[in-house]
Amino acid sequence: MTTTTTTTTTTLPTSAPDVRRRILDHLARLVACDTRNPPRAGQGIDTLFAIVREALPASFVIEERDLGDGCRWLRAVRGHRDGAAGADGADVPFVPIVNVHIDTVPRDDGWQGDPFTLTTAIVDGVERAVGLGACDIKGAVAAFLVAAVDTEGSGAPAELVLTSDEEAGSSRCVRTFVVEHPVAGRLILVAEPTSARAVVAHRGIGTATVTFNGIGGHASLQRATHDSAVAEAVRFCARALDVAAADDNTIRLNLGRIEGGTKANMIASSCLLRFGVRPPPEQTPESVLDQLSSLVSSSRGQLERGFLAPALPAPFGERSVAQARANSRARAEAIGLTVGDDVDFFTEAAFFSAAGADAVVFGPGDIAQAHTADEWVTVSDLVAVAAAYTDILLRSAQ
Repeated sequence: MTTTTTTTTTTLPTSAPDVRRRILDHLARLVACDTRNPPRAGQGIDTLFAIVREALPASFVIEERDLGDGCRWLRAVRGHRDGAAGADGADVPFVPIVNVHIDTVPRDDGWQGDPFTLTTAIVDGVERAVGLGACDIKGAVAAFLVAAVDTEGSGAPAELVLTSDEEAGSSRCVRTFVVEHPVAGRLILVAEPTSARAVVAHRGIGTATVTFNGIGGHASLQRATHDSAVAEAVRFCARALDVAAADDNTIRLNLGRIEGGTKANMIASSCLLRFGVRPPPEQTPESVLDQLSSLVSSSRGQLERGFLAPALPAPFGERSVAQARANSRARAEAIGLTVGDDVDFFTEAAFFSAAGADAVVFGPGDIAQAHTADEWVTVSDLVAVAAAYTDILLRSAQ
C-alpha cells in the first residue's frame, strides 16, 4: 500500500476546500483532547468542551451536566427551547437534535504514531484524516461546528448534545438526558460511523457474567471432568453455541472471556465467563439472556446480567417497532438523507427511540475503522456530513 501525505486531488464543490480546512482544523484540536474511556480523563473532557464553546457562535445557549464518574454532557441550543421557538413561541418539533459521544476507546497497541496528533494521508486516491476518535466519532463534532457557523444569521434553530460515556458502556448521559429533556416526537441524529448514510435499525445488546463453581481436588480423580468449574463452563458454552447455531446466529452470541482454574493438575473450583448477545429489533436482550440462563445448572452456576440496551428502533407507548422504523425512515428522507442498510453494531440511538424519539444514526466514517490502530475517516465523508448538517439546519429555518 502506497501512502503520501497532505494534498488531495478530489474534485469538490467550490466552497469545499475552505470547509475541508475548517473541519480538519477543528478535528485536530478535538483529537488532541484525551477523552479515552476508560480511563475517563476529566481534563480532556474539560478541554474539549471549552473548544466547542469557543467554536460555536455566541447565539448558542450552552448548559453542562456532570453526573459524576466522568459521565458529563454539554447541550448547546440556538433559537428554541425544549419544543418551542425562542421568538414567537411556536412549536418546532422538526428541529433535530444532533448527538455525538466525545469519548474514545483506549489507544490500540498497533498505533504507529501519536494517536492524539491528527495527520492526513492519501491512500489509493482517497484522503484520510488519521487520529484517535477521528472516525468514532469526533469528526461529526467538527462537521457540526462548521455547519453551525455557516448557518448563523439564517434564523436556523439548532441543537447539539455531546456526551462522554458511550464507550464506557453505561450510557448514563443519554439515559438521564431523555428524562430531563423529554424527546418524544423529536428527530434525533445520533452520530456514529455510517459512511454518511442514515441508518434506522440496529441490534440491541445484552452482556452477562456467569460464575461457575466446582469441587477442587487432584486432577487424576475420575470426577475431574464432572466437578471442574472450567469443564462446566465449557459445557454451558457448547449449549449456548448450539442455541445460536440453531437460530442461524440471528442473536449474535459472543463468548468474550473465560477465567478459572489454577493448574493442569488441579480440578478448578471456580470459573468466570463473560459473554454478550446482540439480538435483532424483534427480540429483547432480556429474553435472549433468559433463554441462555436456563442452560445454567442452578447448582453449578449463577448468571448475572450486565449492560442491557434495546435495539433500534424501540417500541414506545402505542408505537410498534415497525411503526417506529417507518417514521424514522420517512423523517430521514424528508431532510434529504440517503437511507442505508441496517447495521449490526449498537448505538445510543436505541435509548432515544425507547424514549419516543424518531432516532436515526448518521455520521462520517466506516465502522471498520473504529477501535483500530491508526483510526481514520475519509475527508470526503467529513465534508459530506458538514454539508448535510448545514442543509438540515437551513431546512429547520424554513
